Amino acid sequence: MKAIVCTKHGPPEVLQLKEVEKPIPKDNEVLVKVYATTVTAGDTVLRKLTSLQFLIMWPIARLFFGVRNLRKKILGHELAGEIEAAGNDVKRFRKGDQVFGTTGFAGGAYAGYICLPENGVLTLKP
Repeated sequence: MKAIVCTKHGPPEVLQLKEVEKPIPKDNEVLVKVYATTVTAGDTVLRKLTSLQFLIMWPIARLFFGVRNLRKKILGHELAGEIEAAGNDVKRFRKGDQVFGTTGFAGGAYAGYICLPENGVLTLKP
């Protein structure tokens, strides 16, 4: 599958379209085919990690998110899509359900597919 991968901290040019392995849902997860995501100011600050907003917290933020490179290579926190597969223990969702939600701090929405826990911040589209 294709994903926008952040190769290192820096300007927008560090984002690259790459082929990555499609995730497989665990028993309590759903596999979502991502139709839409957002690019937020938070993603931009996290990618740069040099903003004045992080001046005081810069050393701690670097340790948490990655000193030289980001620990999570695929950014993106909000998404909308369709359930493509569900783990054995999933009861709230089934294949074909249209959903939207957030990954929290996990990121990963800048990809074609993402696995999210059933009890995470994910719900059916109205």
